Amino acid sequence: MALLAMSLPIPGQAQHAGHEMPMNTPEADTPPADPEMPHDMSAMHPMASPAPEAAPPAGAFAGPRHASGSLFDPSAMARAREELLHENGGMRHYMLFADRLEGLLHDGRDSYRWDVEGWYGGDLHKLWLKSEGEGTFGGRPEDAELQALYSRAIAPFFDLQAGVRYDVRPDPETAHLVLGIQGLMPYRFELDAAAFLSDEGDLTARFEFEYDQRITQRLIVQPRLELNLAADDIPELGIGSGVSAIEAGVRLRYEIRREFAPYVGVTWDRRIGDSADFVRAAGEEPGGWNLALGVRAWF
Repeated sequence: MALLAMSLPIPGQAQHAGHEMPMNTPEADTPPADPEMPHDMSAMHPMASPAPEAAPPAGAFAGPRHASGSLFDPSAMARAREELLHENGGMRHYMLFADRLEGLLHDGRDSYRWDVEGWYGGDLHKLWLKSEGEGTFGGRPEDAELQALYSRAIAPFFDLQAGVRYDVRPDPETAHLVLGIQGLMPYRFELDAAAFLSDEGDLTARFEFEYDQRITQRLIVQPRLELNLAADDIPELGIGSGVSAIEAGVRLRYEIRREFAPYVGVTWDRRIGDSADFVRAAGEEPGGWNLALGVRAWF
């Protein structure tokens, strides 16, 4: 009965010259087999696995290491290879970066601050120089330090750094050994963390976190957090053990050029624990809010 039903014309179906129009069946849509075509169609599929190949013959490695030397001057080709290596990872670069050059306005006690750094080197090895400090307008800097560090890449986005730090201010002047790490964390948080061992045996540490949130291609909001820690009290420097100081802030900058961006922001800093007691004993406030006006630039 099924064969008979397939042979009967469907009412309303068009016919031509006494023949039925072909039905839309898989058999009707399939073109007739071509005797010249291979039966294994997987060989023509672009995703098909290639046929296994035998190992190259031993004679394939019997020639010279640099076959170009048989056609061109070998010394010229050696220089070309050295130049290629230099241009693809062996070059030396430098950068000078002023992260913060700013004035801080706070209840008539206005101050200034700088945080600059620079480096010279290649992809793996660099020499870093860092300096930061602060003071009141019209007076000498109250804090000033300089670091010289050797930096070695240990991951695609992180460098291990070691070197020395010298505090010019406050008195007495102090030298430190430095061991730290600097790089880009997941979600593009910037980290700069270091431990310092002074020539007096005092151990301190500093953690800095920054994040650039782009509002437009030129307008950027930058939250920033800094934590300072100490293993023991250092009364002559006004530093208490534990978390000695914290600073948080947010800055809004506009990149007139990528290399030059003025900014405005607010910051909050606070001495903690014994550090706050040392500051109060000196007749000063342990912290407060500040309005920051500055510029960020690099060369």
